[in-house]
Amino acid sequence: MKLYPMKLKPFVSETIWGGRKLIEEYHVETEKANAAEGWMLSCHPSGFGSVANGELAGVSLPDAVAKYPEICGKNAENFEDFPILIKFIDARDDLSVQVHPTKEYCELTGRGQSKTECWYIIDCDEDAHLILGFKDKITPEQFKEAIESNTLTEYVDKVKVKKGDFFFIESGTLHAICKGILLAEVQESSNTTYRIYDYNRVGNDGKPRELHVADGVAVTKLEKYTQPDFSKGSELYSDGKKLLADCPLFKTWKLDIDGDLADTADGSSFVSLLVLDGEGKLDCCGETLELIKGDSIFIPANAGEYKLNGKLEIIETRI
Repeated sequence: MKLYPMKLKPFVSETIWGGRKLIEEYHVETEKANAAEGWMLSCHPSGFGSVANGELAGVSLPDAVAKYPEICGKNAENFEDFPILIKFIDARDDLSVQVHPTKEYCELTGRGQSKTECWYIIDCDEDAHLILGFKDKITPEQFKEAIESNTLTEYVDKVKVKKGDFFFIESGTLHAICKGILLAEVQESSNTTYRIYDYNRVGNDGKPRELHVADGVAVTKLEKYTQPDFSKGSELYSDGKKLLADCPLFKTWKLDIDGDLADTADGSSFVSLLVLDGEGKLDCCGETLELIKGDSIFIPANAGEYKLNGKLEIIETRI
């Protein structure tokens, strides 16, 4: 197969808390009532994307990767499955207070998948906030009692957010995206969530949504949230390219382009480009793709030099 930049069609998830911004502003197509999440780069069996252009048009991303594993790059050999999942999330209402398991807990219990993630705030209401960790360190007994007595929100730390904020959330961290937030998420390819508190809501079936209190208490770090500092490596990159996260799972940057930005897709990893805003174009492998906000582009490993042109805000991710 001749290498070329692939435009991806996402899987869309509808939920009780989701909004319609992805449909109305980010060109995400769905017949569902809302687009709570657009899984913009996904090989996960719970919801995978497909290729929208070129030779592989109409082929699911998992099938493309299975047939041509070399497009993922050398670093993908370190993982059993395709390692990451990239989303847009539009929270019209509060998400549940939840936690994702650590790798150690999944190995201990023999179920689930660990999930470390990071969030870039694309837009938000003026008074929007996240729940991240606790105000102070608490004991497992205090945690369990707070859940059972419906007082958990008195213990959690509510972090006010603004456009452009970034948060890295390791597995085991208590968290919730709250209403009025639109964000981009880069995460381990996992769909394991332990829901701890859900504001006594009922689901679309009229029944209270399932909670996972025992697992949540077992895996949650009962302390204040701390944000890792990844700025040490940021001076290595060109103007317009800012390092957001650098961990064993993925590297993520924010690109602010006004004009041209040239880069290379070498043999180590594919390049994911998620367009947050603006318009422009990508020149790669002798092809030109027009870019608008909401686009998700997969540049195969070993595609070589490419150039972005226009006025664009992009989240770039490699493994």
